[in-house]
Amino acid sequence: MRHRRTARLPAFLAVAALAAAPGCKGKPSPGGPPQSATTAHDAPAAPPASTTIDTMPPPVPPPSKNALIEDERNTISVFREVASATVFVTQRRLVVDRFFGTAVEVPAGSGSGFVWDADGHIVTNFHVVDNAQSLIVRLQGEKTFPARLIGVEPRKDIAVLKIDAPKEMLKPIQVAPLRDPLEVGQKAIAIGNPFGLDHTLTTGIISAVGRQVEGAGGVTIRDMIQTDAAINPGNSGGPLLDSSGHLIGMNTMIFSKSGASAGIGFAVPSTMIARVVPQIIKTGKAETVGLGIQLDPARRLERRNGIRGVIVMSVIPDGPAAKAGLRGLSEGDRGLVLGDVIVGLDGAPVADYDALYNALDGKKPGEKVKVDLLRGGQKTTVEIAVELLS
Repeated sequence: MRHRRTARLPAFLAVAALAAAPGCKGKPSPGGPPQSATTAHDAPAAPPASTTIDTMPPPVPPPSKNALIEDERNTISVFREVASATVFVTQRRLVVDRFFGTAVEVPAGSGSGFVWDADGHIVTNFHVVDNAQSLIVRLQGEKTFPARLIGVEPRKDIAVLKIDAPKEMLKPIQVAPLRDPLEVGQKAIAIGNPFGLDHTLTTGIISAVGRQVEGAGGVTIRDMIQTDAAINPGNSGGPLLDSSGHLIGMNTMIFSKSGASAGIGFAVPSTMIARVVPQIIKTGKAETVGLGIQLDPARRLERRNGIRGVIVMSVIPDGPAAKAGLRGLSEGDRGLVLGDVIVGLDGAPVADYDALYNALDGKKPGEKVKVDLLRGGQKTTVEIAVELLS
């Protein structure tokens, strides 16, 4: 088998051939190489066919400013929709300068809130307005209005204010449908005024549901929502929203050693807000049902005698408990004689006032409940129709 060999020209002939090639700028001079000729080693290589103008790839456009992922678009949409329903609540107090004989109102605390209806009702936390001498509500457009307190429910940390603002400036918040249960892991969006920075948005998830957090008067607020959305001082009273922009809770408190967000915040559920707020608007207070008895929320007698349950201190005449035959404390030869001790309600144990209050919470006037009692060391059960407390 023969191998084909490539013929080689002498070096001077190769130079001459290059100079004579079409398109070459150099011209051979008599008896010497061309003035502008180059050697084969210096000659630039011809560009590959793939880099010609006809085959160059199109330029890559710069990234679009609107190249947002779906979750970002959802968050932006919720904020644009609900931010105008979120308000800034400022508590003001009168400071008197006795030396100069002047008095001036100064800010004494602030929090958040949200517009409940077109009549100007504002919902916030009780602790935001507690002991306030006057209140100011600022809407998103920086317009401020004096607010008056309509009513509170300290045991749920709920307060309702009212401002006289034009209806076109009020955008009520939308409450999540009661048919949709909250799920751990679903998106949570908080809007509020942390540290006075109004209309600040933070996002996270629902970390847990059904939490119990101590509220005012030694009563536990039950069914609280736990979230890791950043909640800081000033967020209290602001809305917690789902991905549809519906109210699922009211941001209330945090667990933190530093006072700033540690990723554990709690919100009063919207189901509780939707039940209590209309009652406060209607009557100035939340509707609370009872058994027609007097008791001691501080549980002094119970603690002194090591009793687990709620001692009936006295029975209100003609009340539901009196009609059911309940007995209160009485005087004996050696002092007070114990009557009935409530230890259960509708099958749920009652260890203290907190448990009794929460067992009755949500019952309607006239609704019958089964009350478990200890009477003279014996357990008995009576049926009582609860009544609305005045």
